[in-house]
Amino acid sequence: MSSPGRAGATATLDATAEAAVATQVRCTLEAVFDTVAEIRADATALLTRVAARGRRPATVDLAALRPGLHLRLTRQELVSGAGFVAAPGLLGDVPAWLEWWQQGSDGGVRPLLLDLDPTRSAYSDYTHWDWFALPRDTGQRAVAGPYVDYLCSDEYSLTLSAPVHVEGRFVGVAAADVYLRHFEGAVVPLLQRLPGAAYLVNARGRVAASADPAHLAGSLTKGPDFAGVLAAARSTVHGSMRLVPCDSVPLVLVMPAG
Repeated sequence: MSSPGRAGATATLDATAEAAVATQVRCTLEAVFDTVAEIRADATALLTRVAARGRRPATVDLAALRPGLHLRLTRQELVSGAGFVAAPGLLGDVPAWLEWWQQGSDGGVRPLLLDLDPTRSAYSDYTHWDWFALPRDTGQRAVAGPYVDYLCSDEYSLTLSAPVHVEGRFVGVAAADVYLRHFEGAVVPLLQRLPGAAYLVNARGRVAASADPAHLAGSLTKGPDFAGVLAAARSTVHGSMRLVPCDSVPLVLVMPAG
């Protein structure tokens, strides 16, 4: 039987390990969120300048974002796609628009070309997707997915996004895609260091990466209020699960409570 002192030492060791993993996950995602923040700053500055001229922006204005998007795609190795997605009705020449660029397997950067005509396109209303709806509705950064990204790549992906506001009005989101295989390659080795089977979920309980065969990436974990855990920014226990928010990024580390 373990002595109380030994049990206390083990608990402290486990707490230290989970804190270290949460911090490393945060650092992995913050590098991508840094890219999102830069895109948001560029989009905010551009749209503020256009608004100061007393006119609505158009797709030709958003072309000014392209040099920065190209640079960030080639600079940030986890990012496979990035851009600004306009709120419907923002632009004067089209009802909806994604100023979105992707990096191909050859390292080349190319635009995403979509038919957004609402009379014939299944993708014309993107406002219900988590990567758009969560930042719009909460005013906070979001991690959407994993999901099969039929819009951009047909890859299992995460999308990290943040709201863009101009003069207090929501005008769209800045966002970046990360292929799930790349994200899991970066964080699953961290999860495997923990004493119990662990996985990561987003604010809605969607598993983003897992070292637990019972909770595969993309599956949904029900029960806890993961959004509440993120808002409270402190660890808690829910039934058999210990829930550890990953510092400032919207993911929760889930591991056995015992």
